[in-house]
Amino acid sequence: MMRIRLRLSDYLRILEHARLGLPNESCGLIAGGIKEAVKEVEKVYALDNPDASPEHFSIDPRAQLEAIKDMRSLGLIPLGNFHSHPSTPARPSDEDIALAYDPAASCCILSLAEDEPVLKCFRIERATGKTWEEKIELIR
Repeated sequence: MMRIRLRLSDYLRILEHARLGLPNESCGLIAGGIKEAVKEVEKVYALDNPDASPEHFSIDPRAQLEAIKDMRSLGLIPLGNFHSHPSTPARPSDEDIALAYDPAASCCILSLAEDEPVLKCFRIERATGKTWEEKIELIR
């Protein structure tokens, strides 16, 4: 099973982006490399949610393209995306499953529903609706 290695500073960046976006969902992309069974996050792209909704998100195609160009220029690969759930748990919603087009991509969900934020990452197989949690390893 794949694991995600995430620097504490990148986790804090995702958390800050999500808190600043409240009451709406916030989103972005993660990029890096894959070594053995570990996805190494090297860069977090905090992007706007043009839907401005507390229940769903989308990523502006132009912003996504700019992020992909930046990844390529740095020799990174897209590893997946992240988004926040302002008032629901850190697990894929029915909409998250329906919109998961790449089963190899990590879908990281940060729940702000409780006092203590919870970040979990998943691989999602849209065709079957199956989800697999990926272990997150926070490093300094």
